Amino acid sequence: MSTPILEVCCASADFALAAAEAGADRVELCDNLIEGGTTPSVGAVAVAAARSGVPVMAMVRPRGGDFLYSALEFDVMLRDIDVLGSAGVSGLVFGVLDAGGRIDRERTRRLIEAARPLPVTFHRAFDLSRDLEESLDTLAELGADRILTSVGQASVLDGLDRLAALIERAAGSVVVMPGGGIRPDNIEAVAKVPGVTEIHVGATRRRASGMTYRREGVPMGAPYEPDEYLVEEADVERIAKVKSCLAKVGYDAPDGRGADA
Repeated sequence: MSTPILEVCCASADFALAAAEAGADRVELCDNLIEGGTTPSVGAVAVAAARSGVPVMAMVRPRGGDFLYSALEFDVMLRDIDVLGSAGVSGLVFGVLDAGGRIDRERTRRLIEAARPLPVTFHRAFDLSRDLEESLDTLAELGADRILTSVGQASVLDGLDRLAALIERAAGSVVVMPGGGIRPDNIEAVAKVPGVTEIHVGATRRRASGMTYRREGVPMGAPYEPDEYLVEEADVERIAKVKSCLAKVGYDAPDGRGADA
């Protein structure tokens, strides 16, 4: 019996190289792990692909929150696929749902076509779809190579029977890769599920910054708890109000002209 491929979710090029050194067979590179992962920088992808020595899958997700994207966001995803492919990525990871919670067939088809010849993983947007079996059938039909899933649970350990059933249903047409809540003390139980050939894990820890000079009380972010059913958008009223306020403020431009010049 062969050992399942170990894919590790990584938040930076440094993270990816360390994961590969520690034994990862493949890495999924993304940004914003607190959001569940968003598209990483091209620089991070290029460095990880060139120096990690393992295949690098790159997340294509333009923002946190849900997986119902605007036309502009979808255009961003298509452009990111093109750029990331040029950066040397080994595969791409994405997921798109419609408002009713089903796989967005047309957009998923277009993303897969844009990614080819690279392999694609449909990520855990799958777990927020309304019918996992229907979603699996749709993704197999569309030609996805892999589905990352916690079988609709917070932890895949809470649904090992369903994991086995999904793998059986896939019948080799698409790889069903378990992820979510997997740790060293429970990974054996996941690996023993019939048909598991790949496993996805997160493995983050925090270290102290190397900064010796520190300024307290100036945070660069805010306390945050992810909510897949809240989406950040531009507060256009606030922006317009700020702009209006600025327009009323006189200032001395470098060439001596005022704001109303």
